[in-house]
Amino acid sequence: MSVMDRPNVLLICTDHWPGRMIGALGHPVIQSPTIDQMAANGVAFTNAYSTTPMCIPARRELMTGVFSRTHGDRVFDETLPMPDLPTMAQTFRDAGYQAYGVGKLHINPPRNRIGFDDFLIHESGRLGDRGDQVTQDDYEHFLTEHGYPGEESSYGIQNSLAYRPWHLPEYYHFTNWTAREMAKFIVRRDRDRPSFWYVSFDAPHPPLVPPRSFMDIYRDLDVDEAVLGEWAEDFDSLPFAVKVKKDYRKVALSKERTAQLRRAFYAMSTHVDHQIRAVVGLLKEQGIVQDTILMFTSDHGDMLGDHGLYNKLLFYEGSAKIPMVLVPTPGQVERTGFGRRDDRLVAQADIMPTLLDLCGVPIPNTVEGLSMVGEEKRDYLYGEFKEDHQATRMVHDGRHKLIYYPTGHRFQLFDLRRDPNEMRDLSEDPEYAGVRERLKGILGQRLYGSDMEWVRDGELVGLPEPKLTGEYGYNPNMGNARGYRVR
Repeated sequence: MSVMDRPNVLLICTDHWPGRMIGALGHPVIQSPTIDQMAANGVAFTNAYSTTPMCIPARRELMTGVFSRTHGDRVFDETLPMPDLPTMAQTFRDAGYQAYGVGKLHINPPRNRIGFDDFLIHESGRLGDRGDQVTQDDYEHFLTEHGYPGEESSYGIQNSLAYRPWHLPEYYHFTNWTAREMAKFIVRRDRDRPSFWYVSFDAPHPPLVPPRSFMDIYRDLDVDEAVLGEWAEDFDSLPFAVKVKKDYRKVALSKERTAQLRRAFYAMSTHVDHQIRAVVGLLKEQGIVQDTILMFTSDHGDMLGDHGLYNKLLFYEGSAKIPMVLVPTPGQVERTGFGRRDDRLVAQADIMPTLLDLCGVPIPNTVEGLSMVGEEKRDYLYGEFKEDHQATRMVHDGRHKLIYYPTGHRFQLFDLRRDPNEMRDLSEDPEYAGVRERLKGILGQRLYGSDMEWVRDGELVGLPEPKLTGEYGYNPNMGNARGYRVR
């Protein structure tokens, strides 16, 4: 395939978007008309997971096609440079593509292009090169140029369980800015070369600050209630790594408060969906939508109150399961199909080889992921997060999910075919003893580094559970608060 015969690629990534939160896949509340149409015209992968459900590790996996053991971060290290591996952007460029991106890149150093020709960043005040300063990003420059200096975070909430309408005109919302700047790159493209575009929305990651018009959509709607599994009813019986999550409450937020949070979260997400439509609409007006592969995904999900939990960092479905929707070009439909569901186990590492495969670009031999349109499928997916008392590991075989908490040596086992909401922990159920031991054996084979402290005489024994003290709830940063950006 010659360079000019290769299709364009638009990779769309969100932040905190749970895999179940797509109307076309049966979500009872979310309004996601653009993503629904993408699913109708492509393939929705219904068993897609973040193997390290936290922003930086997930994005390293996405951009390199390798898992955390290879890319080097399973703990969320903001100061860790990108690994010396071929990135998706660089691989496309080496094949003759132009590569541009807008939005959240979340790497170190923040201005590293990682193979893109150019990238306009919106990092929401994240740390800079030394880990001790705030990044002044392109979105902040935009606000300053338009008469709103220092106003990026002046709404007064950030990464917290709070919400309010956006405080500036909708034109200045970071979601609109991200889509609009992506559109500019598309219009300014070199018509004689194919393009790889990466639009990375920070939403629906907190702060939950949707424009008021989108909050109004959900204001009078009944929202789905959070679920509470049998295993989650008693705080004191929870695994230690769950109890110490900063957003966990001994008494979960009220149903009313959780419903309000969900309304704001859904409003943020529908806002993103509409802005995706604006970008895809531009592709249509430019006459290239049928020459462009579309892919929609997220770095991880959000618990949104399920089992009394909020945010991410967990291997439960709300946090670890992600959306994955692929829309082929008309010439690729015979190979991929359309309007169908694919339940193979997939991860962010599979996005790079899938897109390269569809574009006829050689896949670097460093890539560990699998093409999602190929015949090869994995038997299980392994996940890992943290190395301290909050360490958690996961093995998923497509139906059963085993979660291991080494501190306290606790297992949880769920049969997702029978129990998709993870209401019942089957780890002590005799009927599932064989499943537990099989997945436990796989988990034991995947341990390395500091994990070996959990093994004694070849047996997995974990670590003793410390006393739960105030230090685990103490947060002098006030929930990662950010304020007026005064220079």
